[in-house]
Amino acid sequence: MSDPDAMWLFGDQLGPHFHSTPDHRDREVLLIRSAAAFARKPFHRQKMHLVDVAIRRLAAELGDRAKIIEAPTYTAGLRRFGRPVVVHEPGSHAADALVARLRGQGLVTEILPTPGFVLTKAEFTAWAAGRQRAVMEDFYRDQRRRFGVLLEPGGEPAGGRWNFDHDNRRPPPGRSTLPVPAAWFPDEDEIDERVRHDLDHAEREGLIQPVGIDGPRRFATGAAEAEQALGRFLDHRLGTFGPHQDAMLSADWAMSHSLLSVPLNLGLLDPLDVIRRAEHRYRTGAAPLASVEGFVRQVVGWREWVWHLYWHLGPQYLRRNTLQAHRPLPDWWRELDADAVEAACLRTALAGVRDRGYAHHIERLMLLGNHALQRGYDPAALNAWFATAFVDGFPWVMPANVIGMSQYADGGVVGTKPYAAGGAYISRMSDHCGGCFYNPKKRLGADACPFTAGYWAFLNRNEPRLRHNPRMRHPLDGLARLADLPAVVSQEAGRHRF
Repeated sequence: MSDPDAMWLFGDQLGPHFHSTPDHRDREVLLIRSAAAFARKPFHRQKMHLVDVAIRRLAAELGDRAKIIEAPTYTAGLRRFGRPVVVHEPGSHAADALVARLRGQGLVTEILPTPGFVLTKAEFTAWAAGRQRAVMEDFYRDQRRRFGVLLEPGGEPAGGRWNFDHDNRRPPPGRSTLPVPAAWFPDEDEIDERVRHDLDHAEREGLIQPVGIDGPRRFATGAAEAEQALGRFLDHRLGTFGPHQDAMLSADWAMSHSLLSVPLNLGLLDPLDVIRRAEHRYRTGAAPLASVEGFVRQVVGWREWVWHLYWHLGPQYLRRNTLQAHRPLPDWWRELDADAVEAACLRTALAGVRDRGYAHHIERLMLLGNHALQRGYDPAALNAWFATAFVDGFPWVMPANVIGMSQYADGGVVGTKPYAAGGAYISRMSDHCGGCFYNPKKRLGADACPFTAGYWAFLNRNEPRLRHNPRMRHPLDGLARLADLPAVVSQEAGRHRF
């Protein structure tokens, strides 16, 4: 019997569930470090570091079973390898087209379903068929039914409710940091040192043009590290995750968030295993239901949802621009120049991206995304920025989050209304406003909050496009009663500092 074809793994397919299941553990593993992968776009320096370390770490862990090839492109790497390979479904439209071409050339013999998600593409297509609107809440509930997660006998949801969002929206606790055990952070090793040396050289030679700053690695890059990060969260932080997951603290970027998006999106953790183990914490009384449900919703609900929408909606989704937003991203935004920003909330979020390539989900949606929505930044350019500037950003991750949820550029496919909010929301859900130059209660004047004034300017600009949305009736009624609206609109049209 002939040896099985080698398995080519992309840099986001690095966990044991990709390469060491009983069906695949006898295959040789091919890893290609493509020079073109980082050369074309302004990736965050720490993202480049994470992906490169993760690839080299897997090669070191697999020893003689793995072959790592450095090549200008993936195609060149495969030709250098010299033998056909099998591959899992990749994570972008571009990679999918590449794999299809390589299969036509005989370099790829088989495309396997990805084990990085619990639902297959075929199963999602069957689920979505015939639905007028594929609603995330419906999908999430069916995911839990399908995989038997947080259910009671008879199929009812644990605790009698599917959704505990109401319990998970508390404002900050009145202190500068959340009183929770620290997250797990890795110790760097010789692999990190080699990668840092190589990235420094590539940057000096002009081969890459990274954004953000280099810094200590904060996320797992191997299966053992991912297991440590997961265990730390489940045992010490899951219980406090829920209540303040929508809050923002200037001095506490991690709060009680899992910080597992990087190892999940690098393919180091099996998502079904992750949620089973989180559910176990609830069943044994180690964590409250509201926190566990909120975490399960993120992993088996939203994460799966945006993956499948990426494929279901296709490449053309990136061209959606319902609100006709065409402003280019400012230089200070693209260059992560947080020091150019006066608004404390926006400055803190942008500094987090600069310093760590990370901001938690509310900072992304209600600070960065809210600002971009109000100012009319081009949604496709914004999507590309999120995908490259964030350490957990990959092509499939961002479109539903940015084009849909954040910018409402799809007209309501993902979200039922624009997620625009003024300074009052930020003041309620963060500690940013107390020492800020801007006043969240003011919409006119030198110290008028850019979010408060920007909210009304956004509604005014888009009123014709939003007037038929029933969820926007109340905000638009408020807009009609605003006596100083012309002055607010004029002020915001001329605003250049935020």
